[in-house]
Amino acid sequence: MELEAPQLTTWQGYVDWNNKPALRGRHGGMLAASFVLVAEILENLAFLSNASNLVLYLKQHMHMSPSKSANNVTNFMGTAFLLALLGGFLSDAFFTTYRVYLISAVIEFMGLIVLTIQARDPSLKAPKCDRDSRCEEVNGGKAAMLFVGLYLVALGVGGIKGSLPAHGGEQFDETTPSGRKQRSTFFNYFVFCLSCGALIAVTFVVWIEDNKGWQWGFAISTISIFVSIPVFLSGSPTYKNKIPSGSPLTTILKVLFAAVLNSCTYKNSSSAVVNMASSPSNPHSGRMESEQETVKANTTNKTPTGQLKFLNKAVTNKPRYSSLECSVEEVEDVKVVLKVLPIFACTIILNCCLAQLSTFSVEQAASMNTKLGSLKVPPSSLPVFPVVFIMILAPIYDHIIIPYTRKATKSEMGITHLQRIGFGLVLSIVAMAVAALVEIKRKRVATESGKLDDPTKPLPISFLWIAFQYLFLGSADLFTLAGLLEYFFSEAPIRMRSLATSLSWASLAMGYYLSSVVVSVVNSVTGNGTHEPWLSGANFNHYHLHKFYWLMCVLSGLNFLHYLFWATRYKYRGTGTTN
Repeated sequence: MELEAPQLTTWQGYVDWNNKPALRGRHGGMLAASFVLVAEILENLAFLSNASNLVLYLKQHMHMSPSKSANNVTNFMGTAFLLALLGGFLSDAFFTTYRVYLISAVIEFMGLIVLTIQARDPSLKAPKCDRDSRCEEVNGGKAAMLFVGLYLVALGVGGIKGSLPAHGGEQFDETTPSGRKQRSTFFNYFVFCLSCGALIAVTFVVWIEDNKGWQWGFAISTISIFVSIPVFLSGSPTYKNKIPSGSPLTTILKVLFAAVLNSCTYKNSSSAVVNMASSPSNPHSGRMESEQETVKANTTNKTPTGQLKFLNKAVTNKPRYSSLECSVEEVEDVKVVLKVLPIFACTIILNCCLAQLSTFSVEQAASMNTKLGSLKVPPSSLPVFPVVFIMILAPIYDHIIIPYTRKATKSEMGITHLQRIGFGLVLSIVAMAVAALVEIKRKRVATESGKLDDPTKPLPISFLWIAFQYLFLGSADLFTLAGLLEYFFSEAPIRMRSLATSLSWASLAMGYYLSSVVVSVVNSVTGNGTHEPWLSGANFNHYHLHKFYWLMCVLSGLNFLHYLFWATRYKYRGTGTTN
């Protein structure tokens, strides 16, 4: 007598790569997520290989001015990270994260092919400089080709950043403690894999670009993103893909409009008309139903929660228009979105501090002794420090710190998402204070050595002093980015997860833009009358950089207090997490 194989239950709300119901035991899990991690190494290698050194390419081969080159690089990177919101939106509304990644990878691949062809053919770049004439900046069709290539890459990168983290996070069973722990490990190692790709990019590929030619650098990036596609596809039989549930923006706008119109139309809300889709008393239930049918018993309470009460008008009053009719689940979902926005806003200052690592910190190091024995380290390789720190800290955090805190606190999480983000914010304050102290020491050495007025000669102080601020900011980035990715993913309604996770990248873009604004404002305020601006002039040794770092330290401190105001009042939506 033959034994029948046990039937596998399905993941409700998920399908496999062939659009058939995803099965428990066959789809999802750490094996599926591992393909995502490898794809992220290759994708970030392709992106940062060029982004980290692009300013030199625009300056040396396209003959743009230093300020214009820097501005174009800032716009390129900011656009790429902001487009993550588009990638997240499309993943939630119309496509699966699986399809958005593949489409975005192909777009980035096309952009890199354009850039590789242009770098390889001298006739497609700016004409060579004559000794007796001024260098001619790239223009016309050549400039168009350059920017088409760059912004195809930005569009592809945005789509990938908006879909890949969420795709990996979707592979775990969040209704079980082991599934939630595995998901936390995934986001830690996602940041680790980001750093792996970055390490190869800022060392090996940058060296290739500087010594062998930019066409080889672009070619490596092109090959890397191309290889990521079959690597990602090889995990297809193991993936479970969330079924898109329509535009999350439509839901948000509908609830907001309904709440405003109903509150204006009805002065007396004693007669309530409630349309219920799932229980708000357990706001996690919308997601739990898609994961576990037994949660249906929790759908007995049909009244909205007391938080953000003004939104309750969307369901407690009869809508004037049937198209504005909302369910309690939709109202509770929008409440969650509004509650995470202040947390998102508090991380922008941190990313503004991180922006200093690629600007003033590099200039500091360039004025110092950059020799390690007989090896001279180029200042553009300084991003190696935070990358290496993150790669060391990520496994330590996941395998030592988290297990210890779980035992100490007797909780599933050990360290909550908001505690982790808050610790990252504290480290950013320390980093700015350390940066100010190191700059004071650097200027004191410049004064004592008589080289304050001669910026061309390196100062008799090792550039390794700069490593301290990289250590603290690198650690802050690890705690905050991994914490944000998991926080937004786990707290957001299931229909909005990809878009919510994309906020982590949007915060990074806004931090870089804010850095430019802060520097401009500081120079405008301090450059009045007979005083020179703090951060302007031909001699870097005359900058008041230590004062700027102290200013950033104070702003970071105030931002942390602002963060505490919201974090201490936040009530988690998910299970397994406590404030």
